[in-house]
Amino acid sequence: MATPADTMINSAVLESGHRFLGDLGPAVDLPAAERAVADLLAALGQDPSGHPGLADTPRRVAASFAEMLEPKPFRLTTFPNEGYDEMVVARDIPFNSLCMHHLLPFKGVAHVAYLPDNRIVGLSKLARVVELFARRLQVQEALTTQIAGCLDLNLAPKGVGVVLEAEHMCMTLRGVQKPGTMTVTSALLGKMREDPRTRQEFLSLIHGGLAPAR
Repeated sequence: MATPADTMINSAVLESGHRFLGDLGPAVDLPAAERAVADLLAALGQDPSGHPGLADTPRRVAASFAEMLEPKPFRLTTFPNEGYDEMVVARDIPFNSLCMHHLLPFKGVAHVAYLPDNRIVGLSKLARVVELFARRLQVQEALTTQIAGCLDLNLAPKGVGVVLEAEHMCMTLRGVQKPGTMTVTSALLGKMREDPRTRQEFLSLIHGGLAPAR
């Protein structure tokens, strides 16, 4: 019977010895964040002490950012692979993150796949890895490679493929103001990158098609 092997996913495990991943950072200092929000509101001409509707806004905003920026540790449960040699794909995983340049949200879906070697991973953990790296100040390009790098590091599969599709509020609410624009990024490792047929199979499966005949 397959026995799971649990790896605690936290900053130490994920960041050690892997070039794709950076420091997840310290916990949010809520009192300092509240003071900073109050100062920002005052600088914008919206003094919290001058309007009852703004009185609790610094606390709410600080708590909201803490919720969006504090990743939740979890165990990446893997099992011995008992002969499965096809692709594993989790498609349309919803995610939300914060743009590190404007502190505005970007949201979309992640498509994550790997080609197993000796171990397979609990399916829900693919979504948890996406959420783990989304809960920080991000750019979409880095988020994509961090998800792929984590799976490559912890599973040692034959290949990994990650595609993110997201709409960025920094493009829709300000600046160029183009609602509905989707940004697509990809990270391909191992056979997903080196073998054109494997890459095509991955792209076909994430867009709802059937895998091409081998």
